[in-house]
Formats: sequence, structure tokens, C-alpha cells
Amino acid sequence: MLKNDLFLRALNGESVERPPVWMMRQAGRYLPEFRALRDKYDFFTRCETPELAAEITVQPIRIVKPDAAILFSDILVIPRAMGIHVELKDNLGPQIPNPIRTMEQVNQVIVPNIEETLGYVMNAIKLTKEMLNDEVPLIGFAGSPWTIFCYVVEGKGSKSFDTAKGFCFSNPVAAHTLLQKITDTTILYLKEKVKAGCNAIQIFDSWGGMLSPTDYNEFSWQYINQIVEALAEETKVIVFGKGCWFALNEMGKSKASALGVDWTCSARNARYLSGGNITLQGNFDPSRLLSPIPTIKKMVHEMIDEFGKDKYIVNLGHGILPNIPVDHAKAFIDAVKEYKG
Repeated sequence: MLKNDLFLRALNGESVERPPVWMMRQAGRYLPEFRALRDKYDFFTRCETPELAAEITVQPIRIVKPDAAILFSDILVIPRAMGIHVELKDNLGPQIPNPIRTMEQVNQVIVPNIEETLGYVMNAIKLTKEMLNDEVPLIGFAGSPWTIFCYVVEGKGSKSFDTAKGFCFSNPVAAHTLLQKITDTTILYLKEKVKAGCNAIQIFDSWGGMLSPTDYNEFSWQYINQIVEALAEETKVIVFGKGCWFALNEMGKSKASALGVDWTCSARNARYLSGGNITLQGNFDPSRLLSPIPTIKKMVHEMIDEFGKDKYIVNLGHGILPNIPVDHAKAFIDAVKEYKG
């Protein structure tokens, strides 16, 4: 039995004394303890070594004390498992030396055996669960098929992903074939994560906001929804699409347990657009954690008042920035714990 199940109760839509709180990218670069490990081990070594991944996952639970842990990993472990060569250099972001641009390349991409290719993630989950000792729930995650597609077609990060979009529009059969392979792999992967011990799953659609609403339905949402449908019987699924406020109504009709909201969408609009019944998560601007601590606490309390304490999970509107002082991150978490509705 979990000692703190506030996060899971909020995902269930139950009434709670205060909303739960965690931060996207909380296991990471703003913590000196994380940076010490980063200086010793390269990125994929940290992901692929269960002891390191577990230690990094648990660090913020000890230091800033949120209500849920999120497994330290990366969305790009999926394309690597599918036979796509991915390099990740600190400060440079992901690099795919041979981006996928033809049907022939798409045909070479495999739907892998998860145990063989991603077993290290499951080992990290089991180890993390031991270290957490039922203190808080553990969240597993994956990137949306569209977001993975963006990287493997573009070959690197981008402000607009024009090459990835262009591939969809000029070669839709190849694009959909690749998106389906990523979707099939992601479903298999997330099911294994749940079996290994994750209490909930989040899907990150980081680049969904690059698409028009019509193209979003065709190239992103239909694939995310396949994942939600496949996992909803087994676990709680949170969908977070950055810049995807236009899709909240469609998402609200799905079997997702919660929807993430970024800071460009107000609480009132998010409630209205999503239909008003689903749990929402978000949406504090990560840069706002650079505000003075009294301002952070005041803004967090105002944010909870706007969303309402029930059917709400306090979070940032995107990942925490590397330059946030630890005491400011802690103030964000503490403000939620001090909330008196």
C-alpha cells in the first residue's frame, strides 16, 4: 500500500484535501546531485544502467519531496530499440545521423522484442520501486508517436519540424507506416512498464502544437488514442500535448485519466475545452520559478484556486529549467502542501 496515494486519487477524480504535485523533468539537471552523476556518465549510460536511473529518479523525492516520482529515462529509447541510431550529446540535444526520409528506410525499421531491447528500463523500474519503498507512486512515460517521428525524420531538434511535416504531406503512406510502427512499439513498451511496477503512464506530445488541428488528428492524436485505448484497462494514462489546447475537447472524450495543460492555456479555458469532467494537470510557466519565493507561493495558490482542488494535479506547463534554484523548486512543491482551500 502506498503511503501517499494523493496523485492516484486525483487521477481517479476523487475529492482530496489538497491537489497532488510533481514536476516534469523533476529528476534532472536543476539538482546538483544529478549534475554530479551527469559529469561522470554519458546520457544513455545513465538511462541504461538501472542503478543510475533509479538513483536519479529517487533524488527529487528526497530533496524536493513531490507526491509522485517519474522514472528517469528518455523518449528516444524507443527509436533506438527500433534499430534507429540515435546520439544524444549534452547541450546539443538528440542527433539522428541517418534520418528516415524514404519508404525503403521505413521498411527497415523494426517493432522490437521489448525484453531484449528495453529490459534495462524494466530493471530500473523494479529497482526504483524498491528504493521508493511505497512512499509515492511511480510514473512511467513515453513520447507520442508524432514526437518520436519528428526527431527520426528531421534528424535533430527543430523550431518548426518542416522536414518531418513535409514527409507526412508528400509521402503519407510511408509516414503512416512509420507512425504505426512507433505506436505498436510504444504500446508493447508501456504495457511492460506497467507490469514492472509503474502506477501511471504519461504520454508527452512535445511537438503536437506544430500541426494544424486537422493534421493533428491525422498524424498525432489517432496514434496517441491507440495507446490510451490499449492501456486504459491496465493503468491511468495522462496525455500532455504542448501547444495542443485545440485538441483538449477531443482528448477529453478519450479514456485518458488526465490531460496536461501548458501555461498558454488558462485554467478556465482548459476546463471548458476539455468538457469539465476530466482531471487536468499543469500549468505553471517553468520560467516563473525564477520569481521571488513569496511570488511563487502566491501564484501557486492562485493557480489552484483557478483550477479547483479536485480533479487537478499541480505541475509545470513544461519541464523544469536547468537554471532553477533548488529552493525555488522546493517552494513550488511546499506551496501546494501548504494550500488551504
